[in-house]
Amino acid sequence: MTRTKVALGGVLTVVMICAGAAVAQMPKDNVSGRKHPNLAEAQRLSREAWEKITAAQKANEWDMDGHAAKAKELLDQVNNELKLAAEAANHNHK
Repeated sequence: MTRTKVALGGVLTVVMICAGAAVAQMPKDNVSGRKHPNLAEAQRLSREAWEKITAAQKANEWDMDGHAAKAKELLDQVNNELKLAAEAANHNHK
């Protein structure tokens, strides 16, 4: 491989890591533990999983071929769905 290809590969890797970090943000705890204890616990666990993935990324110098970043994006989707589930429960049990 030429130096140019190696350098380009390194630059693309850094760009992908930064893009994944920008998209995936730590899940928020925004479900009431008083009204929905199970959903709130699920949110807590998804946040904990997100933090463990971040630790794994750091331990592996962020070299996980984008799979860890994708997992973090999916956890963000999980968090959003849990919030929507709580809102639906609130709406259906006025």
